[in-house]
Amino acid sequence: MAKDKNTDPSLSKRAAGGKKIYDPVGDETTPNGDVDPSAVKMKSEISLLNGCTIIIGTIIGSGIFISPVGVVKFAGSVGLSLIVWATCGLFSMIGALCYAELGTSILKSGGDYAYILEAFGELPAFLLLWITLIIIRPTSQAIIALVFANYILQPAFPDPDCPPPEIAVEILAALCLLILTYVNCVSVKWSTRVQDVFTISKVIALIVIILTGIAQIGMGKTENFQDGFANSQSDVGQIVLAFYVGLFAYGGWNYLNFITEELKDPHKNLPRAIIISVALVTVIYVLANVAYFAVLSPAQMMISSAVAVTFGNWTLGVMAWIIPLFVALSTFGSVNGSLLTGSRIFFVGARENQLPDLFAMISISKKTPTPSLILTCFLSLMYLLAEDIGTLINYFSFITWLSIGTAITGMLFLRWKKPDLPRPIKVNLILPIVFILACAFLIIVGFYAAPKDTGIGVAILMTGVPVYFIFVWWKNKPAFIQKCSGYFTRLTQKCLYVSLTE
Repeated sequence: MAKDKNTDPSLSKRAAGGKKIYDPVGDETTPNGDVDPSAVKMKSEISLLNGCTIIIGTIIGSGIFISPVGVVKFAGSVGLSLIVWATCGLFSMIGALCYAELGTSILKSGGDYAYILEAFGELPAFLLLWITLIIIRPTSQAIIALVFANYILQPAFPDPDCPPPEIAVEILAALCLLILTYVNCVSVKWSTRVQDVFTISKVIALIVIILTGIAQIGMGKTENFQDGFANSQSDVGQIVLAFYVGLFAYGGWNYLNFITEELKDPHKNLPRAIIISVALVTVIYVLANVAYFAVLSPAQMMISSAVAVTFGNWTLGVMAWIIPLFVALSTFGSVNGSLLTGSRIFFVGARENQLPDLFAMISISKKTPTPSLILTCFLSLMYLLAEDIGTLINYFSFITWLSIGTAITGMLFLRWKKPDLPRPIKVNLILPIVFILACAFLIIVGFYAAPKDTGIGVAILMTGVPVYFIFVWWKNKPAFIQKCSGYFTRLTQKCLYVSLTE
């Protein structure tokens, strides 16, 4: 058979069933059996420390500096607020332990997407991939970048009646996204070092807050803890909303599972990093809230737009400016962690033939998923121009618990479907069952509390069904579409110097 002149050898060869099996540089090993360093394959160079800073740095964004206001608003009292924070940490630890089992038994990057694909097949996995691609990741990254820009500019605009110019905030947010995308494109080591530095800075900021609060308690500032359960909320709906706010601040404990393939010795380091990080964050969050309550009453917290900034203004005097700075550094690190992990979802989705081949490619020289990083950066930049991207987040808050709950349900399903699958970690069945029931409760409450927003989110999620059948399930597309797609892919490959991995 004559060779198709439009076939590029750097595109994937496929086995029966359409799976990619071709490494354009050659086999991963040399003839004498040594690892070939020139192979186009992402390296396993993320250490246990890097794994901890990725999880901690992603969890600790702006949430702990702002979210305590929402928790105390819905909980009503100091005592119940602290219980909510501790329980949210325990709940996150249960989910994290389940993800430790998933991540060590399914050694694929991609997190929720990879686990749902393994357990329930292509369509459910694609729907998660679709909603993550078009809304969840780019909007969340854009919002965090905007928070970063606002806090960086805040010292120059101290008057609350004179906020920073919107155009200045958007430009600074765009620079944040562009700089961090460049860092992630150049080197995984660079991005993990950035994550290490900024995670340490945000932990230092919280330690400053905790020590200041302890000092205030030592000086006798304990009146807010006396009769700590006074005015506690008894309405179950309000308490659930308090948990929603608290769990938002813990979001990100599952992000290391998105880059499992790049983690050194994942069987050991994945569960260790998850357990260490979630336990440390829980302790820090509870102590930080104790510090806040040592200085601010619930009523004072509820009129604060950013409780950490108010805390700093009341206790740190001329050094109060360090709190907005630390919040900015914290959000900068969160954007980096989101780019590092989020790009791998699209990389794995393309590798599974659910996105164009281009996004399954990595830089031949840098071994980073450059096309996927550029895609997520581009979409985030587009959302910076939106009028109210916060509304979009409201539409999809339930998707987080739906995807995590589905992934852990898949873990139980795989125990039945594949009982012989190696499981270095195997959690007690009570843990995933409790977690799944809690996820179902959070989803149901989401429908009850915000039926319009949740309904719009479901409708947009379901737009992925026709997209799946047209662009993924339908294989025999017209020749001119395949030709145009191939031409665009080859052109982009030449521009970015990227190729498929094995």
